Amino acid sequence: MDREEAWKILCEFVQSDALRRHALAVETCLVAYARKLGEDEQKWSVTALLHDFDWEIHPQAPDHPMKGEPILASRGVEEEIRRAILSHASYSGVPRVSLLEKTLFACDELAGFLTAISYVKPGRSIHEVDVASVRKKMKDKAFARSVNREDIIRGAQELGVDLDEHIAFCIHAMRQNAAALGLEGIGAPSSS
Repeated sequence: MDREEAWKILCEFVQSDALRRHALAVETCLVAYARKLGEDEQKWSVTALLHDFDWEIHPQAPDHPMKGEPILASRGVEEEIRRAILSHASYSGVPRVSLLEKTLFACDELAGFLTAISYVKPGRSIHEVDVASVRKKMKDKAFARSVNREDIIRGAQELGVDLDEHIAFCIHAMRQNAAALGLEGIGAPSSS
């Protein structure tokens, strides 16, 4: 499966622009890691785009992603990608073993958190986000309370990277794709 096919599946099942942008943010981080680690960028892209494709039809654990996996299988999504998607939910019982599985888990919550922080910055931009502001917001339990901070910390540990380095890496990746993620900010030059 290629990126275009994965995007079509995502758009078929996900109507929310915010959830589509989340998939793009996770994809941005995963593809940057794939490039850095010499992994298959297309496979990592497809995995990221599809990791929450069933959220709108199965918004409760454990239905997501368990009930979505057979849909992906029927669409021809390879087992390695489906397994990574299952493993990103700690309650699935599918342990994270491969580098792809660990990286998806490490980037999922963090990408959402970085997006949320961008939205509260004065210019609503990822360009205003830095490691210090992320660490500060991680301590604020009222901020973006649906984001599991323990998963962010555990993700970096499982990936074997320093948390601050992981945060900085994902910020940098998302800055490179800020316009597509809707995180360029207010007053930013238009891309047209």
